[in-house]
Parts: sequence; C-alpha cells; structure tokens
Amino acid sequence: MRIFPIKAFFDNYIWVILEQEKVIVVDPGESSGVLTYLEEHSIKEVTILLTHKHDDHVGGVEAIVTQYPKTIVYGPEETQEFNDQTIYSGDVFELNGNNFEVFDTPGHTEGHISYLMDEHLFCGDALFSAGCGRVFTGDYQAQYNTLQKFAKLPKTVKVYAAHEYTLTNLEFAQSVEPENQVIGEALEEVRKKRKKNQSTLPSTIGREHEINLFLRADTVEEFTRLRKLRDNF
Repeated sequence: MRIFPIKAFFDNYIWVILEQEKVIVVDPGESSGVLTYLEEHSIKEVTILLTHKHDDHVGGVEAIVTQYPKTIVYGPEETQEFNDQTIYSGDVFELNGNNFEVFDTPGHTEGHISYLMDEHLFCGDALFSAGCGRVFTGDYQAQYNTLQKFAKLPKTVKVYAAHEYTLTNLEFAQSVEPENQVIGEALEEVRKKRKKNQSTLPSTIGREHEINLFLRADTVEEFTRLRKLRDNF
C-alpha cells in the first residue's frame, strides 16, 4: 500500500491510497490531476471518500465518476448529492483489504466526518498540522470536542490533512508562544521544506501534541480565543 498526495488549487492535497491497481481518493476538489494519474497508471478501480461538503473537496467528484462510472462514493449526509453510500459515526467498512472507521468531527462544517484506517487519519479540514479549520458553523464547542477526539488517538497515528497550512500555522504559534523552542525548531524545519516545495504532511498525533496550540487548549474558552486570533493572523 502507498499513500501520497495529488496537489490541487493553491494548497489542497487530494490523498490517494494505492493498493495494486485499485485506488481510494480522498476529497477530490478538482478532477484534472486525479484523472491524469488514473489514466497514466491504468487504474482499474476507484473509490472516493468525502469528509465534508465544501467545493474544494467535492468539486472533482462528478468528472471522475463520469470517466469511471463504477466508482463508489462514500460520504456524510451533507455530501448526499454525491454519495452512493452515506456513512455515519461508528460505521466501519472495508475497502481493498483495509478497514475504515468513521467518526463525527464537526465544527468546520456541521456534518464533517473523518476516517481512520489503521494508523492513518484522513481528517479533511478538521485538523491541520499545527492548526485546525475555521469554525464556519460558529460552534466552537463542537470543534473543540472534535480536537479532543483527535488528541485521544494514539500518538503514532499519521495525520493526512487536506491543506498545506503548516508554515502559516507555525508562524502563528510562534507569535503566541515566542519562547517555545519546539515550535521554533519546527518552524525552521518547515521553512526549509517549503523552500524546496516539499510537503510537510503527514504529521502525527504525537507531533501535534507538541506544536498544535488548538489541540493543546485546555478549555473551550482558550480554544475560541486562539481560533479567533488565528482567523485574523
């Protein structure tokens, strides 16, 4: 099995899980890069997993399904117009020999879900490296609860977020905790990677415990304060 990103738009990652000639595509916000890969590698079977309804996560679904009409689309209630199979928190299903566990991760959107495949977390916009998604719902308690779910996962779990926001998130973290040596070192490391146009993902839950101020927030009030500061950073 191989997991890798296809870049989309300015900073999106469409994660691809390759198992022989079968692929699972997570949140295809656009189709061009995905279709090019599928054609060049003679992929025979495609499955799509959706985390939430935003256009930069679902915009490529229709074109992929048109080209590969046997594609099965899994997603939450809020992506029902695209779904072949609507899934819910607590569901466990098998794809290409791997089990996927579904859990609710609201806050960024009301119906956002995430997928855990063994020690691989596909979390859309619910969790970023050193950050989290904007709380478009206005429900900061829901997003805080979501982060607490992530915080309880094993530290070895790899985090496959949907955006390359790590650099800006760490710059924000350093502005809040300028004396934090771990954050400072992480920022320098990420700057070097981004200068080479290298991805900073996947991260791990253990790493996020060290550098993610939102994941570390002790109260919903502290989380809300930080999230509003980040919105204007």
